[in-house]
Amino acid sequence: MSGDTVNMYGGRDNKGIVHHHAAPPARSPEQAVRELLALLAELRAQVPAESARYIDSALPAITADPAVAPEERHRALLAVAGIAATVGAVGAPVVEAVRALLALLGA
Repeated sequence: MSGDTVNMYGGRDNKGIVHHHAAPPARSPEQAVRELLALLAELRAQVPAESARYIDSALPAITADPAVAPEERHRALLAVAGIAATVGAVGAPVVEAVRALLALLGA
């Protein structure tokens, strides 16, 4: 059996078990971008040359910099996620990193 087992008999103002769990520290968009860029460098070496060129063309827009148009960043993220999805399990970390970055950016 796993988890807490609590039995309380009688008493007043019983609180049961109080767990104080802190939320994990929030990742910043900059951290998520760095992680994604590292994963893309690994993926780039494992895809055909044409796909590698598409990844290279998307890299300038993959940033947390607010100066980059959100539409351009979104297009670049979806492009690299699409390439990653086509290579199966090898690309899964990239797809997940793109999903997490989009969530952080509110897209």
